[in-house]
Amino acid sequence: MDAPVHTAAKPEERSDQTAHHRTDSHREPSLWETVFSKENLLAALRRVEANRGAPGIDGMTTEELRPWIAQNWPTVWAELDAGTYRPAPVRRVTIPKPNGGERMLGVPRVLDRLIQQAVAQALVPVFDPHFSGASFGFRPERSAHQAVKAGRRAVQDGNRWAVDLDLDKFFDRVNHDALMARVARRVEDKRVLKLIRRYLEAGIMAEGVIVASEEGTPQGSPLSPLLSNIMLDDLDRELFKRGHRFVRYADDVMIFVRSERAATRTLASVTDFIQKTLKLKVNKEKSKTCPIWWTSLLGFGYYLTKGQVKIRVDRKAVKRLKVTVRRYTSRTWGVSMDHRLDKLNRFVTGWVAYFGLADSSKVFEEIDHWTRRRLRQAQMVQWKTFTRKRHMLRKLGYEAEANEHGTIQLAARKRYWRQSRLKAPSIAMNSAYWESKGYRSFKTCWSRSRLRTT
Repeated sequence: MDAPVHTAAKPEERSDQTAHHRTDSHREPSLWETVFSKENLLAALRRVEANRGAPGIDGMTTEELRPWIAQNWPTVWAELDAGTYRPAPVRRVTIPKPNGGERMLGVPRVLDRLIQQAVAQALVPVFDPHFSGASFGFRPERSAHQAVKAGRRAVQDGNRWAVDLDLDKFFDRVNHDALMARVARRVEDKRVLKLIRRYLEAGIMAEGVIVASEEGTPQGSPLSPLLSNIMLDDLDRELFKRGHRFVRYADDVMIFVRSERAATRTLASVTDFIQKTLKLKVNKEKSKTCPIWWTSLLGFGYYLTKGQVKIRVDRKAVKRLKVTVRRYTSRTWGVSMDHRLDKLNRFVTGWVAYFGLADSSKVFEEIDHWTRRRLRQAQMVQWKTFTRKRHMLRKLGYEAEANEHGTIQLAARKRYWRQSRLKAPSIAMNSAYWESKGYRSFKTCWSRSRLRTT
């Protein structure tokens, strides 16, 4: 991936060039040189390969990128160095939002993902040290958990009202000139600025037609998270100047105040600043003021017990979880129970790794109770006949329901969901049974995560 090597100097020129290199060896590399250094490009390549992701408009996959680069990088570098490189338009895809509607994503081709990743890696050390301490999204050694904990501290300090700001289609509405002016505050290298501008203006391919992008930075590109933080840093500074306690994670902003009156006043004044100064739009239907107990932050909520503010899992997050669990425990999914549990366990581990921050075990117990019932239903469907069900229940050691009353219950034409709640299946296929089958319960995973963090 190195830039082309220049030809050797003539003998009579060597003495002058040697003196020049001695002086120049102490020169700091330019930002452009840092971006396209071999070490930075290799790190970017490894990151792109690890992230995988869908192909762009050229259909090239991340597995094909490394061999393609080995053959074609000199040509790409020549275009970059000459300033003639043109990024390809991104491929537009839509994904459903958890609360309804669709989110537009832009998928760059893998070569452009590599170059953008290299640019982002070089720019992070330039910008990140100057970002606000209340900004937690897409930053090194910062996380959503830290944002939620910072919010809890603000609530514990008496800020019991929330201003929940929703920036309307933020990534689609960013003004290119305003964004580039903010990037240029800390980046003087005109070649880097020109390349970033070209990525912003690369366009979008939707249904085979290339649409020019006059504003916005496509979600899905390696550069967009950093650019969003650069754009919204002015908002952070304004909120600090006004003395507000707040948390920002990318374009999710929550301000904590002490009263309803302060919340109403803050929402109006901050909305005015965002729309007039940053040239962005606030979604007035979704932005709101409310007691902190009524809203959520990054999938979590807060509650008060014995004078202490605690963290809970938001109800909407539980609803989204149930959609996934229903898929893995569907009685019409014709797979073995071992395969079903393997898929479910992977989901449980990932979900609890994030939501294990919650302080109460109650929600995890309730989810486990419901999930085990879903599993009992799926198991009884696999057993099919009444005779098979009765045989398997006896085999599991439950003899009490072998009497006439239990036989009538199991033989009755009850729906499988109702049968899964009967006494015999509930006792025979209890939590110990599913644990022996390999099911990792939500509560067990939560308890282990709490032990690791204490």
